[in-house]
Amino acid sequence: MRAKLAFVPLVVLPVFIALAGACASSGSEVAVPTTTAPVDVVMQAADFVSLETMTPVRGFFIANQLGKLDEALAVANDPTGGGYPVGTVIQLVPQEAMVKRAEGFDPASNDWEFFSLDVSPEGTTIMDRGGAEVINRFGGTSCADCHRKAEPQFDFVCERDHGCDPLPIADDVIAAIQRSDPRPA
Repeated sequence: MRAKLAFVPLVVLPVFIALAGACASSGSEVAVPTTTAPVDVVMQAADFVSLETMTPVRGFFIANQLGKLDEALAVANDPTGGGYPVGTVIQLVPQEAMVKRAEGFDPASNDWEFFSLDVSPEGTTIMDRGGAEVINRFGGTSCADCHRKAEPQFDFVCERDHGCDPLPIADDVIAAIQRSDPRPA
């Protein structure tokens, strides 16, 4: 038995050396796996600003916390839809927001995080955040349940022609709520 065990290194060692030499002489770099986490954004209350400082798009407001506003606006303005970049903030009214998170955050909501906010002249307070458990102010239903009805190409973003149920309040009321944002610009 001892003779057989002594034989193993004599076979394994030359094979290992040959493989290592072949890899080193190939002229290519060996890829080293990285453990870098995907870029994500975790919103804090101070990150939610007055609607006046965001970019208006057809009645809602958009921003991007990671400097990708142009990409977010390109998706918002594309009639065929698209996927919003991580860090995109979308608000219809000051008291609610949705924020695109990194892939894997919440596959059931297409990686959107929903927020219920309290706003005042002093700033913003996050009242609730998450997925299906966050309830909207327009009928007491889950934000995710309403946005889930958006056609897939629109990345959970509701508009009149995206497949979502209409809001139970008129556009003039929404506009008045938007203008009443008490946070400083």
